Amino acid sequence: MMLALFSIDGTHGEEIENVESLLLDLSTLRVATEDFAEVNKLGEGGFGAVYKGMLPDGQEIAVKRLSRHSGQGVGELKNELILVAKLQHKNLVRLLGVCLEAQEKLLVYEFVPNRSLDTILFDDDRRHELDWGKRYKIINGVARGLLYLHKDSQVKIIHRDLKASNILLDADMSPKISDFGLARLFGGDQTQGITSRVVGTFGYMAPEYAMLGHISIKSDVFSFGVLVLEILTGRRNSGYFDSEQAQDLLSFEYFQKDPVDRPSMSTVVVMLSSETVSLEAPVRPAFCVRKSSIMSGISTGSSNTNGGVRNQNLSRSVPMSPNEVSITELEPR
Repeated sequence: MMLALFSIDGTHGEEIENVESLLLDLSTLRVATEDFAEVNKLGEGGFGAVYKGMLPDGQEIAVKRLSRHSGQGVGELKNELILVAKLQHKNLVRLLGVCLEAQEKLLVYEFVPNRSLDTILFDDDRRHELDWGKRYKIINGVARGLLYLHKDSQVKIIHRDLKASNILLDADMSPKISDFGLARLFGGDQTQGITSRVVGTFGYMAPEYAMLGHISIKSDVFSFGVLVLEILTGRRNSGYFDSEQAQDLLSFEYFQKDPVDRPSMSTVVVMLSSETVSLEAPVRPAFCVRKSSIMSGISTGSSNTNGGVRNQNLSRSVPMSPNEVSITELEPR
């Protein structure tokens, strides 16, 4: 099963060996999660559910159980395993193991007790838990995690789906970037590319990527900027969609349409850690979107507990969609 899974796209033997060293028994994970009991379910997304569990040594874990009927799940699993197995950073969620038995596809991660940022930031009853100090800590941690992905890791990685629901918070409210199923690996000195299939979450996508398929590290920088706005305001970037006339969050702030004008994440980290950096005034917003321009031409499926959708079709003529709708078509890398 493992060799068949990783024979796609010429995966190297070293990568297979790294992944096989993480193999866990299905019986162990069934006991850990009380046979995937509903009471242990932490959430559910387009590829399946996530369960809390405990290993025999007492370590708490989060088990992502990919849907058996998802053809995309295999591609996402392979991509996430290869990438996350290579990554080690305090602001990235840590992969502990994988299980491929009896048609099960399971990814095992460290358990992050405060779940995802969106469950607190956009909750009227919990947002008070995030004072300005904690919000700064989250912004700074995400920035450092992205800098690692873009520059300091063994391979250069573009996340492509950075959003509030993919930022997990540990017991100290320190952030950990998660969900690398849609990430794109760049080799050597490559800094940009073009794709015919846009994946990720509209509302967080850079305009050149959403409309033209141009991808670079600056695509993640744009998504980071959207996330920062949400953290500072406590509003979803599409929080105004209830009104036909109202604008979304992005249209009220300034964004850099040209990727060249966006800072690198190394510059962002310096900005966040220094009190003496002077910043240039930004240009006008890259674009603004209203509900009427979004809902025509897009069909969405059933929603999940985090506001996402499991199945959807995207019209290429539509530039944006609600921020929790992820397009999950995968492409060879």
